[in-house]
Parts: sequence; structure tokens; C-alpha cells
Amino acid sequence: MKRYVIVGNGIAAVGVIEGIRSRDIDGAIMVVSEEKYPVYGRPLISYYLEGKTDLAKMNYRPADFYEKNGCRVLYGKRAVALDAEKKTLSLDDGTALPYDELSVATGSRPFVPPFEGLDTVEKKFGFMTLDDATSLESALTPDARVLIVGAGLIGLKCAEGIKDRVGSITVTDLADRVLSSILDADCAGIVQKRLEDNGIAFLLGDSVARFDGGRATMKSGAVVPFDLLVLAVGVRANTELVKNAGGEVNRGIVVDKRMKTSLPSVYAAGDCAEGFDASIGQNRVIAILPNAYLQGRAAGVNMAGGDESRSDAIPMNAIGFFGLHIMTAGAYDGEMSEEKTENGVKRFFIRDGLLRGFILIGATERAGIYTALIREKTPLSSLDFDLTKKVASNLIFSLETRRKKFGSVV
Repeated sequence: MKRYVIVGNGIAAVGVIEGIRSRDIDGAIMVVSEEKYPVYGRPLISYYLEGKTDLAKMNYRPADFYEKNGCRVLYGKRAVALDAEKKTLSLDDGTALPYDELSVATGSRPFVPPFEGLDTVEKKFGFMTLDDATSLESALTPDARVLIVGAGLIGLKCAEGIKDRVGSITVTDLADRVLSSILDADCAGIVQKRLEDNGIAFLLGDSVARFDGGRATMKSGAVVPFDLLVLAVGVRANTELVKNAGGEVNRGIVVDKRMKTSLPSVYAAGDCAEGFDASIGQNRVIAILPNAYLQGRAAGVNMAGGDESRSDAIPMNAIGFFGLHIMTAGAYDGEMSEEKTENGVKRFFIRDGLLRGFILIGATERAGIYTALIREKTPLSSLDFDLTKKVASNLIFSLETRRKKFGSVV
């Protein structure tokens, strides 16, 4: 009977478990979980603070998930060392777990720049985990002034989640626009206006020079008083376990298309892994939930003796703020073509006759059609793309393609 060990207990770990069980119903599965909770949907923590969901509804799988899959979970334990030759994983309590196949699904952690005076700030928080959310929630007051450092996905979802529970929110970022990693300037402006219309203030193109208790002095000289500080500058992949064991890492743990690392019998999946990005044709970290699950499932299948690869992943983001929906995918390295709608804008990026990426603001219906075009590298000359830009429909595909994709001619 095979012994499987999974380091991490997020979405990627669920994929690993279900991948293993699709091939091996008898092997022993051990999950090492640094957090003390069953797997939950991290993006839901902002909705938890808004009161739109509760802890039970945040669970990613039913309460009996681990039992039904024959898993043992070690909660509140941290993996500290991996010995790939001896095939053992050492934990922070001194335990050494033997394994036959191991998957690293350790995710990422907040990146905190070495701000001068940060240690003088009494009430400072991250916003990545359930513990972060509950700690922040305990400090919220109706008159609290909140400073959020970081205008990316994490910082802005935090702002939306607490907006009605505090007195004011100011978001600052060194970038000159919100969501700078996924939106161009024009689209970022649309999103920023929606946030500002809902009471969020911004200091962009500026950064904190130093903290002094409840005062942040910006590099521009502006002074921002605050009661609560949220640090949402960015994240870093948790690669140390593999790196310290002699495995290959870059920004993430390097894996092949089967999610295998450079170490024997060691796989990696999710935000910690640097897998293949079909939109650019090379490896990079794609830190999104669907990719984490699918990478994990492929890792699990292969750990159990199967053969599954991941070669069509692309970066995607689906998010909304105060009712404004946003979806992005792929790369923006081509010629831009725009379609404006009553409710928003669509921007498509085309190179070498292929759709390489898109940004949809307020008009995200049937976006899966566009992602399929990117993933499958469908020549745009083979369909009516002018119509497709306006209305995404299965009818853009040829009769033969529709039969193959959808099993019908509708």
C-alpha cells in the first residue's frame, strides 16, 4: 500500500487527494495542514467580513470529505524539512513522516517590505487567511480609519469587505493604477472610479517611507493618520521546502507538465508551483484557484501511477467590486481591439492571428468562449471574430468543431 503525503491543505491539496483516489482507493494519504481548519475558499474571506457568507459556507468540500477519502489530517503542523533521498518529511514537532510519493501544495505568503517603523504600528494585519480575517474583524470599529498598503486583488477585496464596518479607508500603492498586474490604465480607471464612488480613497504612485505609530509618512511627503493597517503588498511562493532539499526553484517550484519537481517522487501544485503557461509558451506561477485544483489533480493522478499533464493553463482572474464584474485572461502582448458596451468595455489582444488575452469590464457573459480560443490557439481566421467580440456564442465555431466540442450542432 502506497504512502502519500501532501504538504498544504488548500485547493491544490483537494485536487491532489481527488487525483490520487481516482487511481488508488487504498493508499494511505496524510495531509499536513499549517492552518487549523478544513479546506476553505480563501477568496470568500472578504464576503465573510461583509456578512454575505459564514464559516460553514466557506468550506470548499463537505465536512466528511477527508473521512470519505481516507485521509488523515495533521492540523496546526508545519513541514520544516524534506529529505528526498530518505523519503521523509520532518515537521516542527519533531515528527518524521515517511512517504512513497509527496506533493508540495504550500501556496504563498504575504510579502512585507522592510518599512521603517513598522514595528511601532500596534494594529497591523494581513488578508490572506481565515485567521487574518477574524483578527481584523475583531479590531473593526465604526469610526476606525483604515490604511491598506497595496491596490491589488487582496487589498481591494479587503477594502470592499470592510467598507461598511469602518469610518474611512485609504488605499495606497507604488503603482499608478489599481490592479496594475492585470489591468491596463484605462480599464483600471473604470474600476477605480467604482471603488471611489463607494467611498474608497486612493494614494497611487506613492509609497510609505516610514511609520510612526498610527501615522504613515509617504515618500511624497503626505501624512496619513490611521487606526488599523492592512498589508497587502503582494505574495511570495512558499518554495523553501523544495529549495532546501536541493530541488529546482525560480519564483516558484519548477515542475514539468506532469507537476513533477526535480526531486524524485516529489510533485508540486498551486500557488507555490511554476507550471506551463499556454498563453506565453513557458513556465511561470499562475496563482488562481482553478489552476491550483487542476494542477493538484494532475499531480495526484501521476503520484498514483497515472499519466496526466497540464499544458493548457493560462492566467485568469474573475473578480468584482460593488457589482462591477471583471474578467481577465492570457497575455496582453498583441494588437489591442476594443468593443464598448452599454455596461462596460471589452479589450482583446491579438498576435499572429491568435487571441492572446482579454480584459472584460462589466460585460463578462460567456467569457469561457474567449478563454477557449486562447487555450486552444484557434486561428481567428477560422471564425467571425468581429461578431465574436460583440457576442460570444458557440455559433462562432464551424459545424464540425461544434460537434466535437459540444456533441451537437446547436
